[in-house]
Amino acid sequence: MKLHPMLPVSLGALLVAACGTPGATPSGLLSSYDGLVERDDTVRASIRQRRDDEQAATVERVFLEPAVLASGAGEGLTDAEIALVLREVDRQVCYEVSERFTVIPSPEAGAAQVRVVVSRIAPTGRVASAVSAASGFFIPGPIGVRVPGTLGGLSAEAELLAAHEAGQVAAILWSRDAQAVGTDNPSLSRVGDAVQLAEPFGDAVGDAFAPEDREVRAIADPDPCARFGPRFRPEGVAARFVTGLYSPELSGAAADETEETEETEPTDEP
Repeated sequence: MKLHPMLPVSLGALLVAACGTPGATPSGLLSSYDGLVERDDTVRASIRQRRDDEQAATVERVFLEPAVLASGAGEGLTDAEIALVLREVDRQVCYEVSERFTVIPSPEAGAAQVRVVVSRIAPTGRVASAVSAASGFFIPGPIGVRVPGTLGGLSAEAELLAAHEAGQVAAILWSRDAQAVGTDNPSLSRVGDAVQLAEPFGDAVGDAFAPEDREVRAIADPDPCARFGPRFRPEGVAARFVTGLYSPELSGAAADETEETEETEPTDEP
C-alpha cells in the first residue's frame, strides 16, 4: 500500500522509545517539600511523593481548593487556555479524590484541605499535530505515532493538609510529557496535551493521598464533582474517532462560564 505523501512518519518510528519526561521543579507554593521520595515504578511520568500513613488514615472529609498556576507556568498562553488546563486539573483531581474521601463543597472545621499547583504547561505543536492525525488513518490500532514538534506536557504538584492546621499529610510532585508512541492524541489546541495529562495526574494524586488499604469507593450521589460537568463526554470520543484529534473543549474541561455570566449580567430593564 502506498502511503499518503503527507505522512512523514516511517515505520521505524513505531520502535522509538518513550520520550523522557523532566522532573517537576518545586514551585515553592506547597507548605513543605520535605521527605519526598522518587518513585521508581513509573515509566512515563516523573513522580516524587510522601505520605504519613497514620495521619492519612484519619482523614475522611476534604475540601478541594481551586488549582493555581505557578509564576511563569503559562507563559505565551492565553487566559482562556490556562483556564482550560486549570479546570481540567480540578476536574480530574476531584474525581479521583472523591473515590477515596468525602469531598465537601466548602471548608469546614475538622476537614482536611487539598491544594494543587500547576507548575508547567508545555504547549502542543498544532501544525504537526494535524500531520499526526492524518498518519492515524494509515497506522491501524489504538497506538498512535506523534511526529516531532507536537509533544506538549504538564507538571503539577499537590498536598493534603490536615484539619486544624496540623500540617501536611501527603504531597506529590508530578511531571509528564506526551509520548511520541502511545495513546496521547494530537490536538489543534496548544493545551491539548496538558489537558489530556490532567487525568493521569489526578490518578496519581488519589493514589498518593489515600492509605494503601483504603478501597476505591463508588461515586457518591449526588456527585460532589458534578459542578465540573459529566464524568464522560461521548461527543469528545466521537470527535477523536472522526478526526483523529483531541478537542479539550469537548473533554468536559470547558466550563459553561459564558452562560453563567450571561445569566448574571445586569440588563437595561428596570
